[in-house]
Amino acid sequence: MKEKKYILFGKLVDPVNREMLNAKISVEDGKIKEITQIENQEGRYILPGFVDSHVHIESSMLTPGEFARLAVRHGTVATLSDPHEIANVCGKEGLRFMIEDGKKVPLKFHFGVPSCVPATDFETSGANLNAKIVGELLKSDDYFFLSEIMNYPGVIRDDEEVWEKIRSAIKVNKPVDGHAPGLTGNGLRKYAGANITTDHECATIDEAVEKIRSGIKIQIREGSAAKNFNTLFPLIKQYTEKVMLCTDDCHPDDLVKGHINLLVKRGIEKGIDLFDMLTAACINPVKHYGLNVGMLQIGDPADFIIVNNLNDFNIVETYINGEKVYDRGKLLFDYAGSKPINNFKRTEISINDLIIDEKRKKIRVIECFEGQLFTNTLVTEPKTGNGQLIADIEKDILKLVVISRYNNSKPAIGFIHGFGLKNGALAGSIAHDSHNIIAVGTNDKDILNAVNSVISKKGGIAVSVKDNTRFLPLEIAGLMSYGDGEKVAARYAELNNFAQSLGSSFRSPFMTLSFMALLVIPELKLCDKGLFDVTSFSPVSLFVD
Repeated sequence: MKEKKYILFGKLVDPVNREMLNAKISVEDGKIKEITQIENQEGRYILPGFVDSHVHIESSMLTPGEFARLAVRHGTVATLSDPHEIANVCGKEGLRFMIEDGKKVPLKFHFGVPSCVPATDFETSGANLNAKIVGELLKSDDYFFLSEIMNYPGVIRDDEEVWEKIRSAIKVNKPVDGHAPGLTGNGLRKYAGANITTDHECATIDEAVEKIRSGIKIQIREGSAAKNFNTLFPLIKQYTEKVMLCTDDCHPDDLVKGHINLLVKRGIEKGIDLFDMLTAACINPVKHYGLNVGMLQIGDPADFIIVNNLNDFNIVETYINGEKVYDRGKLLFDYAGSKPINNFKRTEISINDLIIDEKRKKIRVIECFEGQLFTNTLVTEPKTGNGQLIADIEKDILKLVVISRYNNSKPAIGFIHGFGLKNGALAGSIAHDSHNIIAVGTNDKDILNAVNSVISKKGGIAVSVKDNTRFLPLEIAGLMSYGDGEKVAARYAELNNFAQSLGSSFRSPFMTLSFMALLVIPELKLCDKGLFDVTSFSPVSLFVD
């Protein structure tokens, strides 16, 4: 629908004024001109569109345009997007790619300036956005906020580079997003005192409440790997104005099934008041970030959705700036993809690169968990063979490898418990946040095949077992596919199922694997330079003296 002026009839669900009324809505030049109460209207409900308050588009493995093609079907009209995945690989060129590609579709993308590129100084990254660059970018109208301050130790320890970035955002009156898993007490008070206004890393109600009382708004996250909604949903009733909904990282097979609409449905099923739920899903992000996104008020942009009932939240129609972009299963806009960009210099490795000689010492092992990004540290006797450390499949202690994609340095090797593979190996060029190559496996040959398939194609994800390697290419920065969203989702689901058939019990093994290199979420992680203890924020040896 591209008419400049039209009228809609239905039951208007207004979370701003917390009322539902039979209404005639007049739309003119992309905005709501008039809302008139009329006689009874049955059959359809008009709601504000949903907003994902914190998402890395790159984690969908899709370009912004392809992400939009899937998201609008689920009633999403806007996102707050942190492009630090592609920024870590391609720097400012990557940021420009995301912005320009997003402009090709109606969905309202709002990109932030990444604050942590690289995430830490202990790993190899493809770019460095220092405080001076961040300050210049924040002056542009293309950026709406300073993206998550993952280096929370830097805030607490008065790192001048981190504080300069925060001051640059404050100077141009743009919000500062947070990322502080498990932070409480005096550290939290100092973090919140730095004008950091949000956090999406809460794992418990107590943590979330303490952060809210410190002045931080909580983004309740339900992504493909980290899932906190079932724990945190009571906040929506208790602190309605202080919470938002987000996915953070959403893989394509999940995005095909649904988006923020599924969280709204689950909240209603759990007894959350409809208006409270919509306040979190539609209103709070718009107010917090000062977005030009409609809230179903006179004079607002005509960004709204139509559903056939208030139980399932099945999206019938989606409107953005008055234009109908989705209608009963049919997309009403075109998208032409952008030219791929990349930064990939690695050459293939050999089997000898994966060998660790036995030292007759105990080793540190990463313990990972379903649905969580944090890990624990285990200390155990390693399994050996032919004078080397090898995977112990019976104890579920597998080999974990991280390899720089930006140079030909020696691979870093560790071990991980909890992944569950009984055969084969997984590898990918998605390894938060520097996006080096990461692999997990039961034996060196399968790890080698999986890793080299990623290297040979300069990015992608792979599953390999007994010379059978299946692969999804990610041509754009080794993070996103150039392909159609539905086809990418189907191929990814195929590889995910194949990985599960090899023994992994994780719902999303590739997503979990990608976070095992993230050095800003406790406790023990592996980067291309070796093991890293996040609690002490320092490198540690594989071997324990």
